[in-house]
Amino acid sequence: MSENSEQRSWLPYAIVGGVIVVVLLVVLLWPSSAPEPQPVTEPVTPAVAQPEPIEPEPTDTFEATPPPEPVEIDPDQEIEPMPEPVAEPEPLDISDTAIKTALEAIATSPTLSRLLVNDGLLQRFVVSTTNLANNEMAPNHRLLTPPDQDFRVYTQANREWIDSASYKRYTPYVDALESMSNEDLIELYSTYEEEIQAKYAEIGDPDQPFSEVLIEAIDTLLDTPEVKMPVEVYTDSVMYKYADDRLENLSAPQKQLLRTGPDNMRRIKAKLRELRDSLMAQ
Repeated sequence: MSENSEQRSWLPYAIVGGVIVVVLLVVLLWPSSAPEPQPVTEPVTPAVAQPEPIEPEPTDTFEATPPPEPVEIDPDQEIEPMPEPVAEPEPLDISDTAIKTALEAIATSPTLSRLLVNDGLLQRFVVSTTNLANNEMAPNHRLLTPPDQDFRVYTQANREWIDSASYKRYTPYVDALESMSNEDLIELYSTYEEEIQAKYAEIGDPDQPFSEVLIEAIDTLLDTPEVKMPVEVYTDSVMYKYADDRLENLSAPQKQLLRTGPDNMRRIKAKLRELRDSLMAQ
């Protein structure tokens, strides 16, 4: 029933009620004194309006939908099997244990596990690489443990020279690096590249691919000059410095690479060139 129909149906009852209220008011409140009584006449009951008939609202009619025609199946027709549900890929494990295990898996050198640090491997890699690209060192974010042996020098003709034993401290690190193939290293890098890029975006230019930063870091080390043996140093009571100003003015990463010795440095550079070429080819 619509709102207008509802109002029309209740209207007659409201009129009747109103008439009754008026009659009561007239009987009770009208003055009773009059000069002479008037002849009593039968009260005329006002006509009460009859409610208008309510027309039923049209109802919607629906036509019955005929049942679908039966589908005949050809017995010779091959029915394609339902496709197998595609399993969701498991999230990448970026824990230090997983990354270290992956590195150990591609290295044939058994010493790698001992040389690697145990925590923050991806973060350390990103920070160290970024600092190398900026010709700086990040000693608090090193990926490898320091050598067990101390830096050694010897004195000759009142001058100090780097002892070749100091270079041999780094040979196990170079052996571990060479034990990993470039293909495996690039594949491992590609596996974690998205996470590496996300970490770099927190400290560097988020629009710059981290691969460019990695290549810049490699170029920094490749620019380290070759030096003749032996290498003279001196101490300023705090640390050893190169006596040759040309060497002492090199960047901190380049001076660190010099400390690995000429043979280790040649091996490291050869590996870095191969990795750089692989990165550039991607």
